[in-house]
Amino acid sequence: MKQLSEIGEDALIEQLIKDLDQGDDVLVGPGDDCAVVDLGAVSGLGAGADVYQLLKTDAIVEGVHYLPDTPAAEVGWKAVARVLSDFAAMGGCPGNLLVTIALAPDQEVCYVQELYRGLKKCADLYGAVICGGETSSVPHGSAAVISVAGTGWVKKNQLVRRSGGQVGDLVLVTGKLGGSIQGKHLSFTPRLEEAKWMTENFAIRSMMDLSDGLARDLPRLAKASGCDFVIDEASLPCNQGCDAAQAMNDGEDYELLLTVSPQVVSRLLESWSAQFSALPLTVVGELIEGQVRGAQGGWEHFTETS
Repeated sequence: MKQLSEIGEDALIEQLIKDLDQGDDVLVGPGDDCAVVDLGAVSGLGAGADVYQLLKTDAIVEGVHYLPDTPAAEVGWKAVARVLSDFAAMGGCPGNLLVTIALAPDQEVCYVQELYRGLKKCADLYGAVICGGETSSVPHGSAAVISVAGTGWVKKNQLVRRSGGQVGDLVLVTGKLGGSIQGKHLSFTPRLEEAKWMTENFAIRSMMDLSDGLARDLPRLAKASGCDFVIDEASLPCNQGCDAAQAMNDGEDYELLLTVSPQVVSRLLESWSAQFSALPLTVVGELIEGQVRGAQGGWEHFTETS
């Protein structure tokens, strides 16, 4: 029998979701940064509303997403910020959050208090509300798990999906890439403000956040859009001390990956530099005709090379 390490995360997800039934209210199901629900399609819940509901859940695991000696407040920040980053990737805003923590019984109470301080700090800063959750124990010696599930919202005319890219679109990234293990993966800024500004002012064709590395996530976006892609590695905006290979593969940058029409890009870049002068927005490639090749790098859970 095959093991998870033999097929990897993407293939596993494809198998698990292929027989899932979606209700009439589900506009976007598995396979994007968030699920999208049309509340107007639910009987008695205000048909004609101009917003969609976003649904997201994410988990971080000790030893996978953070080290045991990582300060608890930084772990809490990351747990919430990952969910908010996915709301940003759809052009949306955060709402309510539920937090589940699973810890060993010998964990110190002050650690959990600091963990919640970090959770709340991130939620408060970006307008999210922690309104409940669950606590559980794990066996002695097992890894801790912190899971955050949330609702958000997006205006119907500003929803952006991974699947909207078109042949000829230019591929862009916000910020700089690579070297997140040096600390950025614990303190990154979810690009909510930037995504909201872009979707209000420009036709963004497709978008997602960079969690597993450009080498892993761009193929996902291209495949969802029915395209292939090319990357100009010389143009990659690398963090100090990083090379193109690290920018492609390190992962956990939590920057935005997006595509726009060539007719839009010059105006977008000019307006961006005036609006967000401290944050780069860089053209790094193009969507082209063809069937996307398999990802050749980045992070994928379960595989031997992760």
